[in-house]
Amino acid sequence: MIEVYSLNLGGVWFSVACAREQIVASSFGPTQKSAIAKILETIPFNMPFQVFHEPSFFARTALANLKSLYDAETINVDFSLALGRLPVYTQKVLKATLHVPLGYVTTYGAIAKAVGGGPRAVGNIMASNPFAPIVPCHRVVRAGFKVGDYGLGGSKVKVELLSREKQGFSETKRIVVNGRGFEVFPVECVLKGLGVLI
Repeated sequence: MIEVYSLNLGGVWFSVACAREQIVASSFGPTQKSAIAKILETIPFNMPFQVFHEPSFFARTALANLKSLYDAETINVDFSLALGRLPVYTQKVLKATLHVPLGYVTTYGAIAKAVGGGPRAVGNIMASNPFAPIVPCHRVVRAGFKVGDYGLGGSKVKVELLSREKQGFSETKRIVVNGRGFEVFPVECVLKGLGVLI
């Protein structure tokens, strides 16, 4: 049984779907309905679920950590994500994206080079990411540091998330995942191009 919980924290609704202290899906939105709707789009269709009004201890902890991630805070929790139900390539893309650190972005093409496939395939997976904001798909942008779309509220929400995450970094870093690497760039590269950062 998948348990779905939702909580308003600081004016934003956060939702999480759990099964035995494993996160099956996570989401956020401006309304409870939108946050839960995104969860229901991504949970397995062949598993029973129930929406609860009062979060369990695990769900409350998960929801508080979603809020911290949304607020660009570092968390010290290693979530158990239900990745095994997803196609192998999707798992590779999401696992690589988990390594994009706070304050940095990478491109769809860079992730594709690291895990195989093409930028469009990576973009499609980012668009249906079932673990936002745990898997920080908002930190993956188009070539030339163009923002691209964002499944949880469009490019405006993506820019807001990235704006909160700026750390003043000035150098690129190389991330290695399974022996293959990709570069990450300071989030300021995206914000400068948008005129958000002066």
